[in-house]
Amino acid sequence: MGKQPKVSAQHLTKKFGDLLVLDDVSFDIKKGEFVCIVGPTGCGKTTFLNLLVKLIEPTSGRVLIDGVPADPRKHNMSCVFQEPSTFPWLTVEDNIKFNLQIKKMDKQEIQRRTDHILEMIGMTEQRKAYPGQLSVSAEQRIVIGRSFAMYPDLLLMDEPYGQMDIKLRYYLEDAVLDLWRETESTVIFITHNIEEAVYLSQRCLVMTPKPTTIKASIDNPLPYPRNVSDPEFIKLREQITDMIKWW
Repeated sequence: MGKQPKVSAQHLTKKFGDLLVLDDVSFDIKKGEFVCIVGPTGCGKTTFLNLLVKLIEPTSGRVLIDGVPADPRKHNMSCVFQEPSTFPWLTVEDNIKFNLQIKKMDKQEIQRRTDHILEMIGMTEQRKAYPGQLSVSAEQRIVIGRSFAMYPDLLLMDEPYGQMDIKLRYYLEDAVLDLWRETESTVIFITHNIEEAVYLSQRCLVMTPKPTTIKASIDNPLPYPRNVSDPEFIKLREQITDMIKWW
């Protein structure tokens, strides 16, 4: 093996005053891996994400990306949060282009990539619409497309489908898997929905309640595309659910 991990959390600890939220969390994520972080609501999953993107600093420990301290200015990382964060004054197409234009990419490459992403998220026909004219799920598709358009080395997703019905979730989960395969990004996907984690991930990191540590790392060898009624799928879902049933 000996290959350097893409992301390495090393003895990550975070206190807010006297409240210990993360307690000595360590794990590695390989390049191109799709990892879901699952745990009960309020267990510190989002705190970990905020440490990764440097919104907050750890009390002790560190996060490395490609062997150097994580830094959003240096590393090509992108985030998708639960609340849609489209730019309402830009069309769907211009939302997708936004980050690529900031990076001053070649105009033809920007157009090629934008057309491709619009097709993959099923929004070619709405390209000239504004986010305010669309549903919340369509807005979230724009945000996901915009993030993947960067071909980010690392994509962080924090409960991006929290407010959607089940049919839309499956549609968007499939879109994310297609985009992930296409861009070869490394994805860290935070969710408290265990079925979603088993549907998407190559590996699940299971967190404990506060103070949060990693309770287990569960490999998910099920082939894609996955079927939620497959006995092996159900077995894995129940295994992870049992780990989180501590109330």
